[in-house]
Amino acid sequence: MTTTSVKDEIVEFVAAVAGAMGLTVTVSAAASGDGIRVDIDGEGSEAFLFQRGEALRALQTIVNTAFRRQLGEDGRVLVDCQGFRRDKDAELRQMAKFLAGRVLQEGAPQEMGPLNSYERRIVHLAVAEIEGVSSESIGDASVKKVIISAD
Repeated sequence: MTTTSVKDEIVEFVAAVAGAMGLTVTVSAAASGDGIRVDIDGEGSEAFLFQRGEALRALQTIVNTAFRRQLGEDGRVLVDCQGFRRDKDAELRQMAKFLAGRVLQEGAPQEMGPLNSYERRIVHLAVAEIEGVSSESIGDASVKKVIISAD
């Protein structure tokens, strides 16, 4: 199955879920470096953002589960609504870089979390850009902490 047809199926699926919630939204998708990015916008879409984006995270999990087989092991889908996730990701990268700077200045390890696997990946990638520091995930289950420490 091609990425384009999977992308179209994901858009239809997300639109159907939003419709079942009684929302009239616009759903679009584009291929990105990491996989497929789905954007939800329109009147009522803020329903996905209540409780700090809890419904958006749930939808993300459902979409990834529903399309896991079609996307393969390395395929990823990122579901965003009104730029909420993009902004949160930027905030997370900024915090990771700030804490890495503190590690370099003070020498003491810094902790972030608890974070889900998606958030941990963002932190690890941000820390990897900074020379002299490294990061590792610790904890149990799917929500772990990230420790940033000097090399």
